[in-house]
Amino acid sequence: MSRTEIAQLGKQAVLERLFEGSGYTNTPTLPAGGRGSVRSAHKLLLEGCDFDLVYTPLKHLGYKTVLCVLGELYAALHQPDGLSVVLGLSKRFCYEDVAALWEGMLAACREHGIKQLSLELVPSVNGLAISLSATGLQKKTVLEKAQPAKSMDLLCLSGHVGAAYMGLHVLEREKVAFTGTGEQPDLSPYKAVLASYLSPEIKPDTVSRFIEAGIIPSRGCFLTRGLGEAVIRLTRETGLGAKVYLEKIPISSQTFAMAEEIDMDVVTAAMNGGDDYKFLFVIPIDAHETFRKEFHDFEIIGHLARPEVGPVLVTPEGAELPIKAQGY
Repeated sequence: MSRTEIAQLGKQAVLERLFEGSGYTNTPTLPAGGRGSVRSAHKLLLEGCDFDLVYTPLKHLGYKTVLCVLGELYAALHQPDGLSVVLGLSKRFCYEDVAALWEGMLAACREHGIKQLSLELVPSVNGLAISLSATGLQKKTVLEKAQPAKSMDLLCLSGHVGAAYMGLHVLEREKVAFTGTGEQPDLSPYKAVLASYLSPEIKPDTVSRFIEAGIIPSRGCFLTRGLGEAVIRLTRETGLGAKVYLEKIPISSQTFAMAEEIDMDVVTAAMNGGDDYKFLFVIPIDAHETFRKEFHDFEIIGHLARPEVGPVLVTPEGAELPIKAQGY
């Protein structure tokens, strides 16, 4: 029997093959009668792969993991209302550890108006595992006003990218130094990028702002695996191309400074870093003026294009570079 490595195909191609001919579609959205639609989102986070407890406080981790799954609902314009959590715990975790993790989760749930919450504890051999399943409701009015994405619709990003990836680099670097010397490192010069990684934020009014402004995005992505991955995902979902203009991508001065310090291309951090916890929405071109007026915290970084263009990054000189991302 032949053996095909997953990396040879790419994650997205594997998912498509598994659903091919099954009679099912890989979608988490279900109709909810006359109310709109109900959507579910799921995340499984594993110690040593998705987080490192050497430098991640348990309370911060609890808060961040809840945002990780709720962000997927906000990106689809669904208001979160329910969350189910399963914690896999090894023997090294005591009640106080679980209480600290749960405290962070509760803070996020209260902030984002979660109405139903459940928790289960199961044994784990390999450290801490966190499984989250969230549900959200989309109002019928959103469904009725949504328009299909079309060429020249705007790509709008909710904040700067790349900082979280730089924060992770700081923590990994200082972890090595701490392991070798046992001395507590001075992280004060890196507060901004560390906060982007350890304590991201999402505005609870993400959906209601669009409804109140009368602007309904045709598509949305929650950035956890880099801007490049989100742009590719949008092109695959819409069947269109996309142009992202390099000079329009918001990158903080702290991110530039850290990238220079570790001799890394800052564009790579922005496009492929991950853990940004920002939103990329497709906004109808005819809503441009209203969007500019009502959403000052967003940046218009590009637009959709003809399918043959594909996903490209446009340099200041006008060169169009194909966007690549892990999983594709």
